[in-house]
Amino acid sequence: MTSQRYITGLERLHAVDGDAGVDVVETLRQAFPDFATYVVEFPFGDIYSRPGLGLRERELAVVAALCALGNAAPQLRVHLHAALHVGCTPTEIVEVVMQMAVYAGFPAALNGLAEVRRVFDERGIALPLNTA
Repeated sequence: MTSQRYITGLERLHAVDGDAGVDVVETLRQAFPDFATYVVEFPFGDIYSRPGLGLRERELAVVAALCALGNAAPQLRVHLHAALHVGCTPTEIVEVVMQMAVYAGFPAALNGLAEVRRVFDERGIALPLNTA
């Protein structure tokens, strides 16, 4: 039986990342069905569904956190796509990643900007070269 928490999580995941997020979960489900359920229920059913922040703000926070971790490039790429999907601008994304140089160090920001370039190239988005 599918829980309401799971249904809510799938709805929120789709709102954040469209079909791409749901596809990722379905691929994960093939090998790790329990973990796929956790990925839907906790972050998206519980946390992303809270009323205190909008999806744009949540995605900017996630991009910052994943960039700061420095070891989550695949997840950062997913959330860069998601940030664009929920309406974050290329300039906002670049600025958030650049901000990580102050708190997570230049290597984290440089690696994050490399992922930004990759995602923007995939989507045909020009880099905002002069945001200052």
